[in-house]
Amino acid sequence: MSYVRKNSSKVFGSIAGIMGVTAIAVWQFYRFVTFTNEQGVVDLQGGSGHLWWAIAMAVVACIAAFFVFTEFMRHDRDDELHITS
Repeated sequence: MSYVRKNSSKVFGSIAGIMGVTAIAVWQFYRFVTFTNEQGVVDLQGGSGHLWWAIAMAVVACIAAFFVFTEFMRHDRDDELHITS
């Protein structure tokens, strides 16, 4: 049995988590781009906190996706092939 089939719920849960973190990053970037001051004018300098949160969440999503991808590449330890002569 493959590693992915044994832990499919963990894989789908981690992918959902990555998608959630990515959605937060996109939302924070949207907040940065549409940040307005008291007069209603778009102010790019005022929403820098949103930009930093967007960058941080994007980095977290990339790191988490890397770790999930490495789990896909891992071979199953139960299905080892022993070659003897």
